[in-house]
Amino acid sequence: MHYQLITVEGNIGAGKTTLAHYFARDFSGKLILERFEDNPFLPKFFEDFKQNAFATELYFMAERYHQLSREMTEPELFQTRVVMDYLFTKSLLFAKANLDEEEFTLFHKLFHIINPRLPEPELILYVHSDIDRLMHNIRERGRDFEQGVDPAYLEKIQANYFAWFRQNPHLRILVIDNNDADYVRDSDAYNWYKDIASRPWTTGLHFLRVGESVEAP
Repeated sequence: MHYQLITVEGNIGAGKTTLAHYFARDFSGKLILERFEDNPFLPKFFEDFKQNAFATELYFMAERYHQLSREMTEPELFQTRVVMDYLFTKSLLFAKANLDEEEFTLFHKLFHIINPRLPEPELILYVHSDIDRLMHNIRERGRDFEQGVDPAYLEKIQANYFAWFRQNPHLRILVIDNNDADYVRDSDAYNWYKDIASRPWTTGLHFLRVGESVEAP
């Protein structure tokens, strides 16, 4: 393993948290998980999107910043591997999808005040699934407040991630097509993920499919 700070990302329902758990276990890393259930505005957001979007996104950004500031001290990053299931930039990407122009302008300013204070991940692994599979996964895990999610909303979130990836070629970003894989039930699929995450990747955007033979550039 070449990286001290690894982020597993993905759209809603992609399975990123499960994969982050596995990586932290097998790479002897400290696990940092997003505490989405603590956000009191989230159920209200799914009930009334426009009325609660700004409060929901502002709360998420503040909580993510406080969590990362508390758990990712600079000396610790040199001594302990860290595996996360979210990017701090997620705050900006979801806000872009959910806020009107004036709200996003304000949110954007606040984000860029605090973002430089946090370290960037050395490897970002994005678990990609198509919208139909995401909807299936959301139904399967059964969180009440998620059941009314619009497929068009998932498409918008996905587009924001990919646009941001293309704008940040200085990062190591692996986009993994997971549509035909199940790394929870299939040990071969998970071992493929583990092998891929262990390789010395160059910076830039790399597209992979679970199970394919690939050499890290």
